[in-house]
This record gives sequence, C-alpha cells and structure tokens, in this order.
Amino acid sequence: MAEKTAKKAADEMLIAGIDLGTSRSAISAINGRKKWVESYVGWPKDFIARKVVGAPILFGEEAVNRRLSLDLYRPLKNGVIKEGTARDEEAVKELIHHLIRLVQNKNDDSKIRAVVGVPAESFKVNKVALKKAVAEYAESLFVVSEPFAVAYGVNALDNAMVIDVGAGTVDFCIMHGTVPSEDDQRTILTAGDYIDQQLFSFIEERYPNSNFTLNMIRRFKEQHSFVGDPKKSIKVDIPVDGKATKHDITEEMKRACESILPAIIESTLELIAKFDPEYQDEIRKNIILAGGGSEITGLADYLQNALSEYGPSKVNVVDDPLFGGADGALALAQDMPEEYWTDL
Repeated sequence: MAEKTAKKAADEMLIAGIDLGTSRSAISAINGRKKWVESYVGWPKDFIARKVVGAPILFGEEAVNRRLSLDLYRPLKNGVIKEGTARDEEAVKELIHHLIRLVQNKNDDSKIRAVVGVPAESFKVNKVALKKAVAEYAESLFVVSEPFAVAYGVNALDNAMVIDVGAGTVDFCIMHGTVPSEDDQRTILTAGDYIDQQLFSFIEERYPNSNFTLNMIRRFKEQHSFVGDPKKSIKVDIPVDGKATKHDITEEMKRACESILPAIIESTLELIAKFDPEYQDEIRKNIILAGGGSEITGLADYLQNALSEYGPSKVNVVDDPLFGGADGALALAQDMPEEYWTDL
C-alpha cells in the first residue's frame, strides 16, 4: 500500500530534468516543455535601478544586458557554488526556481520531482548546497554529474565516454554498465571561460587601441569558434575611439580555442589508460562530445585524429548540445526506482 501511495504521488508531480551549467542552464519537463537561460542572476543595486529594470530580480541574457544596474552573479563560476557566500547560494536557488516556473502551468505552484545534472566538481563538493537550493521547490531529488546525465539520455551506458565541454569545466565520465563512481570521472578547468580569457588577451595584445569587454569576446567566440584550419577569415566590429572598426581575429580565435586541447587530450588518455585494458579500445571508439563547447567547429575531428594515434577512435557530437543534459536528466528521472530518490 505504501508503494502504491508513493507511486500515485509521483505520478501527480511534475517530473523534470535540470542541467545546471556554469554558462547556461536548461530544464526539460515531462509535459513536453523545454526552456533554457544563461546562468546569470541579478538584483537591482538601489531603488533607481529597481525603477529602471522594473523587476526585483533578473535572469539570463536580460540580466547581462542590464548588468550596469545590477549586482550580477554567476553562481556556478568554475563549476562550483562559492561556499559560505550567501548571495551565490541564493542565486542558485532563484535560478532553479526560475527554470521550474518556465515549464510549470500558470498559477501552478506544486512541487516537482527532479534529477539535477551539475558540473562534476559541484557534484563532489556542493551536494548539501544544491539540496538546500532545490528543497523549497522540489518534492524529491537526485543529483548527478552532467556527463552522466548526457550518457543516460543517449543510452551510452556501457563502454563509452562522455566529454562535456562547458564554460567553467570540461567533465569526463566513463560508462561501463553501472552508475559511475568518482574514479570514473574527471574535471579540468581549462574550458569555455578559459578560451574567453585567452582570446581577450590575444586581441588586446594585437589591437591595444581597441575598446572591448569580456562579454563581447564571449559573443565572438560563440559565433566564430573553431580549431584546425579556418574555413574563412573572422572579422568583427570593435570600437576604436568610439567608432566601429573591422578587426581580423582569425589567428587569435584559433590560438584561444586550441589552448584547451592539450589538457582535454591528456585527460582523455589518462582516464582510458586507468580503465580495464580489455575494454580500452571499445571506450576510445565510443566517445561522445557534449556541452556548449562541442559546437566549436572542427573539435570532434581534431580529438578523433589525436586519439587515433593510440588505436581506432570515434568521436561523435550529441544532437542537441543545449538540452542534451536536461533531456538525459529527465529520462533518468522517469526511470529512477523509488529507493534512489532523496526526499527533501
């Protein structure tokens, strides 16, 4: 009877998968609704700012665009919630609530059942903070690493590796027919944000009289990132003495994007080398690239060629980098046995 009651309660809840990323966060719900926002949360600095922005709190691109009027937070910078920082913890809580509201029916304040995918480092060190952030809005919860959520969504559950290239971290996860342990996963910090910093420095060095921001650089990267041989020159408008001026940043973009490759290749090889030697070839032939960084032109081919020096290799890119983690988390939430859920 207790099992039937629990199942009935679960059936009446909204089930969702949440991908809580450093740069972008997405939610996929069982009702078919899917939404995403950039992982920024902003509060007006004062009463003038509150009057100008017209809201007590802003999220995503709207918050970035209004950043001069806001105390702006990116709560999962470097893949973890800043411990002991109340505002960052509140920002995570508000971001999750915002995502839930985006997929709920109007005036529906019922709690949900959620699988939350997070950067691997956050999964290791911020479990308590994440549970606190979700507790007010979710009935039950299961927290997993983002690459595990991706793997579940594409049914890569055995002899496969997921490389999730995010903004704050690159997360690696080997799947071998069980829930992955910490030993099956790895995280490095040279990811999308690192590319932004490198690109900023390279352009600043070449064009010292130009005026640009890190936010502009990030937009350039999102539009034009590539590794390997460029297909065309990259020319962007950057102000010089207040006047928009064309700048060729092809070489700077190539150098910045390729700066993360050595660490990705090294970590991939090291993780495979520690795995059962009978299955290493199978792992290398079943590598899945996910996350926003998977959209860097030429990245999958570059990695495949580099790994092929160690034996036959195949690197594929997920069909939907934006919702791959959220869709996988939703699939996991639908299949999860009752005993795995944590009541909040």
